Amino acid sequence: ESQLKETTRERDEAQNYMENFNDRERELHQRLVESDHVRRGLHAKVMQLMGNIRVFVRVRPMSSDEKIESQVERDGRVKGASGSESVFKFPTISDRAAGKEVASADLTKKSLELIEPKKDRGGLKERRTRHRFGFDNVFHQSHGQDDVWESTEPLIQSAMDGHNVSIFAYGQTGSGKTYTMLGEPGNEGLVTRSIKKMFTAKREVEAFSKGQSEVGIKVELLEIYNEQVVDLLSPDNHTGRKNVRISLANHTVEGNRVVMTSTEEECMGLLELAQKRRCVKATSSNSKSSRSHLVFTIHYHLSDHQAQRKGKLHICDLAGSERLSKSKAHVAGGELLQETKNINKSLSTLSNVIEQLQAGTKSVAFRESKLTSLLRDSLGGDSKTLAIICCGPLTSQYHESLSSLRFAEKASNVQLRASSDFKC
Repeated sequence: ESQLKETTRERDEAQNYMENFNDRERELHQRLVESDHVRRGLHAKVMQLMGNIRVFVRVRPMSSDEKIESQVERDGRVKGASGSESVFKFPTISDRAAGKEVASADLTKKSLELIEPKKDRGGLKERRTRHRFGFDNVFHQSHGQDDVWESTEPLIQSAMDGHNVSIFAYGQTGSGKTYTMLGEPGNEGLVTRSIKKMFTAKREVEAFSKGQSEVGIKVELLEIYNEQVVDLLSPDNHTGRKNVRISLANHTVEGNRVVMTSTEEECMGLLELAQKRRCVKATSSNSKSSRSHLVFTIHYHLSDHQAQRKGKLHICDLAGSERLSKSKAHVAGGELLQETKNINKSLSTLSNVIEQLQAGTKSVAFRESKLTSLLRDSLGGDSKTLAIICCGPLTSQYHESLSSLRFAEKASNVQLRASSDFKC
């Protein structure tokens, strides 16, 4: 009998302990939910203070062939403005302290200089123009994919927190846009890292909530080719290329395939499929030139018994801007020439939209291009936008780099409408 009483007492103590444990677990869970709500609010304010439109510049390193050519020039066997010396310099904080002229007195901005290539002035004194710029971040040749991701990751978090986010890579063909966005095995780009981050968050949220919260991740992959929107995930035919239309009423795509994914591997498989279907051709500027804009969209939807949160992330690998004299598209004619015209037209429209946003124009010409129509909800209002401007390092790419940096300068001056409930 005494043993029975002891067993009963131990059972009652265990039950009380479990009840207290469950109460404590619920309390801690509620605290975590509340702290996450505070974190989201603080993160949104920090991102807004940093600027709803941010501009990074990345100068790619020289290829092995370009390094050899550059060494030949330094040895004196080849000279001229079409060479392979780098035209970029990257001033540091110590340069400011030493009183050297830099692009911006704003210490939150990173500076770079684009130096005009040498010219034969017939014995006259050398005069080379120095263009100075200041941006939110500047990545020089020694920076890698990890550095770019570290600065970009907070924007991915904003999309998971329920904001519309757009990240696009802009620059001449061959400047490293596709590498920055997609990367390579073992050195992944922003797309792969964003997918991993979102699925990691999905697993953590669902595991911690014990089934009370659910995260849905949907993806869509679109190509804008010759001002036609193509669904790269369409199963309709053997090429997988199906034209879809954009609704002028709400600037959304109608009739394309939006796929619910449950694992990283499934999502990456869709991305690889789309990459195979994307239009890529050789030009005089680049042996593997993307002839279209790739728009990869991830929809992140978190739902639980208290609320729902929806965010959207556009990651755009834009086709490279081209000068006809370099791409030789006007010589080839036909389809290649038409592609070049449409690429340059859509990029010009994007530049005009950025300029109109900067000027505060009431009526912004989003509808003039399929690209800007698709990106409208991430280029206006309280959305977050990151422009990564990619530049080639060579003197032969000087004019294209200058054009890209002037576009970047426009974008860095844009201020999207602030949230009405912003407080500090």
